[in-house]
Amino acid sequence: MTRSDVMTLIDYNYWARDRLIDAVRQLSQEQFTRDLGSSFRSVRDTVAHLHAAEWIWYQRWIGASPAGLPPADRFPDLATAESAWRDMEAQVRAYFEALDDHALARVIEYKSPAGVPSAQALWQMLQHVVNHGSYHRGQVTTMLRQLGATPPKAMDLMAFYRERSMPSA
Repeated sequence: MTRSDVMTLIDYNYWARDRLIDAVRQLSQEQFTRDLGSSFRSVRDTVAHLHAAEWIWYQRWIGASPAGLPPADRFPDLATAESAWRDMEAQVRAYFEALDDHALARVIEYKSPAGVPSAQALWQMLQHVVNHGSYHRGQVTTMLRQLGATPPKAMDLMAFYRERSMPSA
């Protein structure tokens, strides 16, 4: 995978995140934190997990192996989650912008929160982060429908590619 490919995936990840955030904005605070019985109880908990997953992988990229994910209740509302996520985006972008194609193939060793040793190529880790985000954005889309809210605009990778290829007005 090339640096250009990686930067495209990063662009896609945050483009889709922004579409998700735009849709979540319509929720009341009660709806944002309502237990819907999903794999992460609420929209807030799922958004917090998306942020936490990016955070833990970033920590691994810079040489740390955190023992766990931060708790969801650190985000009392969407504004705090969005702010932290934008800060995380800046860190991820800065990290990858400094790399070349060779650095993307570097194998990074880390430990899971349970202490299990693992190792993976950096580009594979990033691909996982983006794929993982797609999975949970889909869960939030379902939650929004359960709450009677309007789902996000299309967040598929193909929608991103199509939008990027449209001529500017």
